[in-house]
Amino acid sequence: MHKENYNINIACFCNKNFTNALVELKTFFGFNLILYESLKEFKNENINAVLFDYENSKKILSLNINKPKIYIQEKNKINIEKKPEVIIKLPLNILQFNQEIINICKKFEFNNNSLINIKNYILDKNERILKKNNIFLKITEKEIDFIEILSLSTKPLSRDFILKNIWNYSTDTDTHTVETHIYRLRQKIKDKFEDSNFIKNSKKGYSL
Repeated sequence: MHKENYNINIACFCNKNFTNALVELKTFFGFNLILYESLKEFKNENINAVLFDYENSKKILSLNINKPKIYIQEKNKINIEKKPEVIIKLPLNILQFNQEIINICKKFEFNNNSLINIKNYILDKNERILKKNNIFLKITEKEIDFIEILSLSTKPLSRDFILKNIWNYSTDTDTHTVETHIYRLRQKIKDKFEDSNFIKNSKKGYSL
């Protein structure tokens, strides 16, 4: 079987038998298996995900890392107290196991790239929500584009610029059109988060 060239590094903290089996099969996987003698040697920077089993669950789940922690649940093993983010239940064949790992890493990367921190908020482009302190506001795709472009700008953006680049209207369009869209968005944010200053308006235009 030919191994595809994926740039995915997986740290493994599993029992000796399972780890040895993975090592023997590593040429079949589309990811690189990274082994450590102990957690003290663990380096988070170049790792895409962490595999762990029941014996290592408490230590791994206590780690403060922004990477998928994939629990390998073997047959006849009891569930752990704290539910992991991702669970792979064995037995699985090699192809299934390989694809599960790759899918988890790619999904995490996609979701992570869709998150933008703005002030005390998180804009989730994938889920189309603005959130703060476990409060969620569903917003439209255009509203996401509007918030994102304001967050990237170092100066206020004019109504004409917003009309053309967000709502794809010509500059001949009545500016009340964009003002209405923005008013509705500001009202939604105010009602949900009690924040009337998230989007600022001045003579120069709109800003965050």
